[in-house]
Amino acid sequence: MGTGKVTSLAYLVGHYPAITHTFILREVLELRQIGFDIQTASVNQAEVSNDGATEQERDEEARTFYVKARGWPGILMDHTACLISRPHRYLAGLAFAVRLARLDLSAALRHCFYFAEAVVIGQWMRRKALHHLHVHFAVATSTVAMLVKKIFGTPYSITVHGPDEFYGVRHHHLAEKVGEAAFIVCIGQFCRSQLMMTAAPRYWEKLEVCPLGVDPNEFQPRHLPAPTFQILCVGRLVPRKGQAVLVEATARLVKRGREVQLSLVGDGPDREALEGAAARLNISESVTFHGWINQRRIREFMETADVFVLPSFAEGVPVCLMEAMAMEIPCISTFVAGITELIESGKHGILVPPSDPELLAAAVEKLIGDPELRLRLARGGRRRVLEKYDLQVNVRRLAAILERRLLSELQEGRDDA
Repeated sequence: MGTGKVTSLAYLVGHYPAITHTFILREVLELRQIGFDIQTASVNQAEVSNDGATEQERDEEARTFYVKARGWPGILMDHTACLISRPHRYLAGLAFAVRLARLDLSAALRHCFYFAEAVVIGQWMRRKALHHLHVHFAVATSTVAMLVKKIFGTPYSITVHGPDEFYGVRHHHLAEKVGEAAFIVCIGQFCRSQLMMTAAPRYWEKLEVCPLGVDPNEFQPRHLPAPTFQILCVGRLVPRKGQAVLVEATARLVKRGREVQLSLVGDGPDREALEGAAARLNISESVTFHGWINQRRIREFMETADVFVLPSFAEGVPVCLMEAMAMEIPCISTFVAGITELIESGKHGILVPPSDPELLAAAVEKLIGDPELRLRLARGGRRRVLEKYDLQVNVRRLAAILERRLLSELQEGRDDA
């Protein structure tokens, strides 16, 4: 088990803290609790929910280095220092960034910005004497991490979640990132399989599996009854989350005379279309759009929820489902990607095929009419979280991976010297 006594590293995130990625904040806090020195950096400013940041989020924002907040004078200073101290690697990094664009002019411009950010991050890490960079998600920020390595020789690692990374394997340079990375943390076996399909077999030993988790002490069972059957869905309002199917299923339940109330927590580009669908189906009074709210408020919504529904078309292993399961809310989701690692249908929740509003409505209706089934699935869900998705247990597993891999890096550096 990792102790963190010899381990300092930087965490780089696109937005930190972020409304939709509170699991990263929890991971950082747990690693620090173990003894790791985690310094956080973010390309963009922190995201704030409609009802403001929590105290933890404000504390993290205060101690995080923000790349864009450096301003043009600071960025130019970092680039000048880097160019003077390592001119060949600076120019080689810029050339590599342009090559990644593959003759696409708009991509070349985008990669030049990534290069600019990489120099700022690298200089910050040098000032902080940090020698390893860890990134969540194999998208833009991991491209920055790869450029940091090209310019400064700094090893990096990535926690890969899916599914977004797997939709644009070429666009996100996934094969190159696996090849260049010191190691990859996969949040589940499905995630690892997708990377094995992308990366050369000689790199498979880099692929470590470590699930995410939630704190079962923070997300404890508590149910406050409401006058109508409460359906809760938490997530970005984007096509792959499938909320349009849930709105249609809710309309079918209302048409059948079921008294239900759907709460959609989150925001995104699909909101206007979803509001239009609710109006068109004459269920606007039965559907409430709450926008982004902080974690404390989300737990309050969970306390009144009778069922948690995530009708996604594609997922990794969703933390929002773990949170609901930990609170003993019966969950309904879909047979896609990593969800099947989290939920065995009929034991920890109910899984239905994606895209079918009738089957989704039938699953909700089944739970409405069977309180004993709701209780059995709710208890089964919490047991599942305690067995496989306890935050402290899984962060210690991550700590062991980080310590083993970083000690190996340190030893290799000594051998090379």
